[in-house]
Amino acid sequence: MTTTPFTNRKGMTRRGVLGAALGAGTVLPIAAVAGPARADSGTPAAERLTLPAPTGPHQVGTVQLHLVDRSRPDGIAGPGHFRELMATVWYPARNTRRYPVAPWMPAGALRAFLTDAGLGELAALGPLTAGHVGAPVRRSGRRLPVVVFSHGAHSHQGDHTVMVQELASHGYAVVTVAHQYDTYTEYPDGRIAVPADDEQAPTLPGDYAADLRFVLDCVEQLAAGRNPDAGHRELPAGLLGSLDPRRMGAFGWSKGGTATAAAMLADERIRAGLSLDGPMQMRPPLTGDLHRPFMLMSAEFTRATDPAVAAFWSHLRGRRLDILAQGAAHLSYGDNEALFPQVAELLGWSRQQLQDVIGTLDPVQAVRIQQAYPLAFFNQHLRHRREHLLDGPSPAFPAVTFLP
Repeated sequence: MTTTPFTNRKGMTRRGVLGAALGAGTVLPIAAVAGPARADSGTPAAERLTLPAPTGPHQVGTVQLHLVDRSRPDGIAGPGHFRELMATVWYPARNTRRYPVAPWMPAGALRAFLTDAGLGELAALGPLTAGHVGAPVRRSGRRLPVVVFSHGAHSHQGDHTVMVQELASHGYAVVTVAHQYDTYTEYPDGRIAVPADDEQAPTLPGDYAADLRFVLDCVEQLAAGRNPDAGHRELPAGLLGSLDPRRMGAFGWSKGGTATAAAMLADERIRAGLSLDGPMQMRPPLTGDLHRPFMLMSAEFTRATDPAVAAFWSHLRGRRLDILAQGAAHLSYGDNEALFPQVAELLGWSRQQLQDVIGTLDPVQAVRIQQAYPLAFFNQHLRHRREHLLDGPSPAFPAVTFLP
């Protein structure tokens, strides 16, 4: 469930859209679903929200990394401090039974995130992921292709877990990044980070892009057998030396999609890039031709309506694709499509209230789209597998349009 300060076509922020949905009509009090059921209600206590299971053949493991970029002093934190990031590695795993599954977000960060979204009393219902914390890496004799992920503004690194664990279940290592001062996350010493005021700590797409490039450096360290974690915490068995720095891609949602484009223009290590409805708005604007594959999954920020997106498209000289799911909103490409229908049922939202948040695209179809198309794109360009799904419209996904 993602909130972002980007403004939609009607001038309302994403957080405002959610607030309007909560405020309109009659809804159940949140406490009625987040707390224990009353003895006289006859209603069972609410259980956790759930995420769809990944479809790949492999089990999934995950581990957090605390990363400090000592090339970038942090003037906000003061002298002696440097850019500080939390990152999470997701990967195909083995022998996962004795390893617990990871929550969607750390508990403290989840409470802060949901409170800011007006859903604080749902914190007890936070979903679990398919990732087993610290499970050993499944080794197949070949190193794992790597994809890094950049979240949207005022969001968090878990907001596209459906996509991330899907890729990991199909044999990718995926590294998600929590961008300092524009995210909800938790550090190893217990600090809870929330997005800072934009005037106090402006975090621009260029800052995100620099974070992504630093994470690529850390991937190279892992590939070389070195542990980049600032506290040198123990890593899962088999992770060191298992990543392939010659096959790295990147994707991001909203501002993270813009950052993906900026990082790819600046860094040839990124062999393929994917933007999930990124507005491509930067100062100065994105410039320079890009000769590597790039894909747009558009919703509200389209080439037809946004000059910045059209200008970026005109600089793509390699394989380029632009698809649009009919009925998708800006929040549609992500875990929102899996989680908000459950929230709507718990809180008694009307169908219109739900559509005001996630659009009119069928949620089941939306989840299948975000599982299938990013996987096909990275399979084709990092694994060099022919993916017919990318050739044109598919009867399996009738909502998906290929934009010329």
